[in-house]
Amino acid sequence: MNLEKARHNMVEQQIRPWEVLDQDVLDLLYAVPREEFVPPAYRNLAFSDLEVPLAEGERMWPPKVEARVLQELAIQRTERVLEAGTGSGYFAALLAHRAAQVYTVEIRPALAEFGRANLARHGRDNVTAEVGDASHGYPKWAPYDVIVLTGSTPIVPQALLDQLVPGGRLFAVVGDAPAMAARIYTCLAPGAFRSVDVFETVVAPLVNCEQPPRFKF
Repeated sequence: MNLEKARHNMVEQQIRPWEVLDQDVLDLLYAVPREEFVPPAYRNLAFSDLEVPLAEGERMWPPKVEARVLQELAIQRTERVLEAGTGSGYFAALLAHRAAQVYTVEIRPALAEFGRANLARHGRDNVTAEVGDASHGYPKWAPYDVIVLTGSTPIVPQALLDQLVPGGRLFAVVGDAPAMAARIYTCLAPGAFRSVDVFETVVAPLVNCEQPPRFKF
């Protein structure tokens, strides 16, 4: 495979047409080698418009989703980011190029080690990777300027929203299949939030994601 040609085609044929026009984001997709974060067995799928399988049934987001989320969050160099669900570590690496500090938390130990090894090989020193459950918040490093949930959730826990600083943003894919919305919540002031849907997609649920109350007879 000609990696550079495949990378170029990914950017020009998948990502630009999906309304990703921020040149800094596009440049970052060339700078961070996605093929080094996918499992070796799927290296030839690293630039494909699909979810690359990971261990324990997890999957990487398609490249266009990664790029679009990065663009929509507009992360600043001074900001601190929490990522719930490390996966391969690739999105944490992208975040780390934009943010001051990234805290990425993975509930599955084997997958956490895979992501940590990928991040270590990539050489970013502003990423802290831990094994844990951040589905309902992660107070250890709170508050955060940006929070990213890499799995979907029927509803966003208030505890997560409360860990945002004023002006902070949270990204989540909200709803149940087949109707899910990629949504960004912005903290306007303590306890006050605004949300906007940025695109539609379907991703697997976050482990231990918040469930709405069920009606009982």
